[in-house]
Amino acid sequence: MTIRRPSPAHHPRVPGTLVERLPPLSRRLMIGAGAAGLLLPGLARAQNAANGPSDAINVSGAHNAPIPIALPAFTDASGNTSDIGAQITQVVTSDLDHCGLFSAIDPTSFVPNSVVNSVPVWNNWSILGAQALVTGQVTSPGAGQIRVEYRLWGISQQKQLQGTAYTTASGNWRRIAHIIADDIYQQMIGEKGYFDTRVAFISVSGPPTSPIRRMALMDYDGANVRFLTSGRNMALSPQFNPTRQQLAFVSFENNRPQVYLFDLQTGARTNIGSFGDMSFGPRFSPDGSALLFSISKGGGAMIVKYDLGSRRMTQLTDANSINVTPCYSPDGTKIVFNSDRDGSGDQQLFVMNADGSNVQRISYGHARYAEPDWSPRGDAIAFTRLDSSGFGIGVMKPDGSGERLLSQGYLEEGATFCPNGRVIMFYRQSPLRVGNVSHLVTIGVDGFNERITPTPTNAEDPSWGPRLS
Repeated sequence: MTIRRPSPAHHPRVPGTLVERLPPLSRRLMIGAGAAGLLLPGLARAQNAANGPSDAINVSGAHNAPIPIALPAFTDASGNTSDIGAQITQVVTSDLDHCGLFSAIDPTSFVPNSVVNSVPVWNNWSILGAQALVTGQVTSPGAGQIRVEYRLWGISQQKQLQGTAYTTASGNWRRIAHIIADDIYQQMIGEKGYFDTRVAFISVSGPPTSPIRRMALMDYDGANVRFLTSGRNMALSPQFNPTRQQLAFVSFENNRPQVYLFDLQTGARTNIGSFGDMSFGPRFSPDGSALLFSISKGGGAMIVKYDLGSRRMTQLTDANSINVTPCYSPDGTKIVFNSDRDGSGDQQLFVMNADGSNVQRISYGHARYAEPDWSPRGDAIAFTRLDSSGFGIGVMKPDGSGERLLSQGYLEEGATFCPNGRVIMFYRQSPLRVGNVSHLVTIGVDGFNERITPTPTNAEDPSWGPRLS
């Protein structure tokens, strides 16, 4: 029987890609499957139940046990596992495992021939403890093209939760895998995922006495690394524009640190101007129309706002003290920054209105605080903390309450939130005596699920970009 499907639509963010929603398998097909021993009683009623938010699992609050999920390798049209099907499955599995909210079941325990357009044998998966199952198929509709179909099944609900097909250039297979993982995450967790994203960072190579620092870009999981600058001039502090294909960064051209813009589509670099002794620490506004950065003058540093359209600059703080690393709140009404303005001798975190008024100190620990990053959720600020125990990465509420450390080490800096605010990436450096290695590390905001993100060189200064799809 032919399944009537909606017409495919163009994917809004992946050029040349068609998206087709796969409706639940029909009642007639399910009855046929049940007659062949592939269906439990009552499945037809469950299958026709409306999909909705009730399928999502609440992950707010305390640390939750991960959701057991089965991900058999995607097959080809004949039902056999293909190389590209196995690769797509591996990326989807890695994504879901990475977030700490899912636990992939050992595939050696799976029954063979998990076909995307057949109703699962529910008992085969429930006895493994699976709460969800993903079946998929990869075919080639034409030269250089792939069609990736998948269905997400709820085992306890005994119904299809999601079904989608993507037709795209074969070179997009990895990105489609990330998009599928995002689909599954959203259906099961109830909020958008963060797998179809990129990270900008500083690649560090060469001897410790004369390192080469290049700006680089990669997928969030460390794949597809490409270098954006040559290393002839030191690059630091890359930051994504949340609404454009653009980065801001600091370049040491002419041995004078200044803020530049980098166009990710054309590779063009633009110096936004020569300000003070140096300009540094750029951060975009939530709408991408303006930059915050600091300008050093006479031993102090002031925070300014630079409008990218009018090129008009507005001073937000004075330069009588050190005022650096500003970051907007997600609604654009507040700015968090660090400063030594209170005379304590240690840098502390302060929050002010977006126009520079109503400055309030929010950190009060016996430590130095730096490099704040405001969560996209608006409920937390990540920071670097330095005290007698060393460096650490922590989070606090925007009013300074609820401070807690997530990690501590010899040198840990540069916290950056993923787009849904559930994971933080930072860099960790070991002492020179044990290799002077710097890694990019991710950790959940609950302090669990720490992972190292692979990079081809030492890495620093990560910036987690917005969702691509």
